[in-house]
Amino acid sequence: MATAGDEDSPIIPDGARPLEAIGLRKSFGGREVVQGVSLHVNRAEVVGFVGPNGAGKTTTIRMLLGILAPDSGEARVLGGPLTEATQERIGYLPEERGLYEGLRLGVVLQYLGQLRGLARHDAAVRTREMLETVGLTEHADKKVRELSRGMTQLVQFASTLLHKPDILVLDEPFSGLDPVNVRHMKELVLTEKRRGAAVIFSTHQMSDVEELSDRVMMINGGRVALEGRPAELRRHYRGDTVRVESPDVPPDPLSGAMSVERAGESLTIRLTDTATAEDVLRQLLNAGMRIERFEVALPTLEDIFIREARGE
Repeated sequence: MATAGDEDSPIIPDGARPLEAIGLRKSFGGREVVQGVSLHVNRAEVVGFVGPNGAGKTTTIRMLLGILAPDSGEARVLGGPLTEATQERIGYLPEERGLYEGLRLGVVLQYLGQLRGLARHDAAVRTREMLETVGLTEHADKKVRELSRGMTQLVQFASTLLHKPDILVLDEPFSGLDPVNVRHMKELVLTEKRRGAAVIFSTHQMSDVEELSDRVMMINGGRVALEGRPAELRRHYRGDTVRVESPDVPPDPLSGAMSVERAGESLTIRLTDTATAEDVLRQLLNAGMRIERFEVALPTLEDIFIREARGE
């Protein structure tokens, strides 16, 4: 827990999880889109929240933030129910961006800082700090409508961090950014983690999850489909995929192979539940194939995501 003199560090009660959901459920028009989702985010942790379109990610996030009321279940912030006071300790970057386009950038940020509970002087100071942090100081007097889409995204992210929140909830934070600004925003996320903030972000880019996340949670069909550290998940799914380098064509059929994909001299072979890598290697050698490389492959998070989304 942060000390009283450490004003930049999150103040989180001992033993409390910064953000937690217990059995959240939500229906629209008779269809239950979130079905008993439970999750948590720890202090100084980044959680990647993934799932196919329509899986219930955004609805879950909105219930965590009190924007939507759950039909049942509970969202807890800093160890207790969501209140006006604890809501101020959250920094939320929604998927749908919105800023006052006719106002100057510096004015908008200072106003948003005051809305988040900062005194006028503190909001002005933090506005200058955040403009420098995101590299937009020279644009402070421009109207928001004069900024590029990428700049607007950086402004929105800056506004999320103005009040030094304990919890960051980021919905598709890197959408629409060029690679340079994506890298910059990722560095800012990791800086917030080092400060002690709890971070949860949703995305469709598995490379972002693999790079940033301490844990990943996938929701599919309104339910939690998998959860764990990226390395643990990859090890869990290890053993059912082998990669082979050979100039020769494999036998067809190949017993124990669920699928065989060939790209040049590279083969990726998905195994059935009962097959082993040794079985496949033996068949390839017996068929007279010249094997230049043979390995049991660790799947990427994208591989795992696609398989879970397809129900494989």
